[in-house]
Amino acid sequence: MMAETAPANSFLEEALVEARKGTGLTSPNPMVGALLVHNGRVVGRGHHTWEGMKHAEVLALEQAGELARGATMYINLEPCCHQGRTGPCTQALIDAGVKRVVAAMADPNPLVSGKGFAELRKAGVEVEIDKSCTPEAEKLNEPFVHFMRTGRPLVMLKAALTLDGKIAAPEDNRGWITSERSRAHVQELRHASDAILTGIGTLLADDCLLTDRSLKPRHRPLLRIVMDSQLRIPLQSRMVESAQGDVLVVTTSAASAERRRALEERGVEVLVCDGANGRADLGLLVEALAVRKHQSLMMEGGSKINWAALEAGVVDKVFFYYAPKILGGTQSLPVAGGTGRLSRKDALVFRDVKLHPIPPDEFAVEAWLEKS
Repeated sequence: MMAETAPANSFLEEALVEARKGTGLTSPNPMVGALLVHNGRVVGRGHHTWEGMKHAEVLALEQAGELARGATMYINLEPCCHQGRTGPCTQALIDAGVKRVVAAMADPNPLVSGKGFAELRKAGVEVEIDKSCTPEAEKLNEPFVHFMRTGRPLVMLKAALTLDGKIAAPEDNRGWITSERSRAHVQELRHASDAILTGIGTLLADDCLLTDRSLKPRHRPLLRIVMDSQLRIPLQSRMVESAQGDVLVVTTSAASAERRRALEERGVEVLVCDGANGRADLGLLVEALAVRKHQSLMMEGGSKINWAALEAGVVDKVFFYYAPKILGGTQSLPVAGGTGRLSRKDALVFRDVKLHPIPPDEFAVEAWLEKS
């Protein structure tokens, strides 16, 4: 228990820290953390996990007991007011006699969105939205917020680049472009994602596994996806041999039925998404992931698939790691190949650009693709 008093936004920031404990453990639900404060002291706290079922508000109420009456709840997301796997948290707060609720943001879920606040106010509970914490709260649940507002998963294109924008040399590609520190951060991004995708070219070149190596617990297995229009993926590849219901190969109806059966016998799911020019369609895949309530997809592909995804408009944001190196030459692969845009005025434009220093000499660029 916290004995000292603290300003309101400090309690709310602490609720955000509590919510972050649910990283990888709540999907498809949002991460939520709640603090109950009585006379300046934290008397209850909780964070949501899918397996634990109970919402953060209920866990905090149970810990506080009778001290919840007359207390203030600090929470990063509007309390739910509908019946799901559990009962509405708004009613639990009302029944416990909570006097005031301070939240960082409204819930973008149409089932809640403002209705939770309205029910609390109707019952005489004071409600405040602290907008100073709203940006951090939205960032914390970025995939959930995006999914609720658009109906589709957040697609992030990740790449490791040299300073001149190259991702591979024309001959020897042994070793890494970026440092161990950058690669460790990539695992954090994987851990926070529902699915990860690469192209068949990258798999054939690297025999990659695409696993979450953060060693942290997660509620849903990381869904590993390979775009493979002709089902060229080797049955002896590490991806296939390690499949445990967590590998999805996206192909076309022209692919071999025999190859498809062989993959399915090994526990690999095969999904047909016919697109133009005999290629598997990324847009159809994203729609399929939305139906399955996968709220985030991380792309770690090669030059061709990177451009295909950007050109198709399925990418929402990029996360590029830059190393202090230059490969040069015209044969080294750029981060996005293909035809590209033929004039500068037609270049893809990004917004909300953030720089992330990675000491001692690397950095990452995070930015959202501007969509018309």
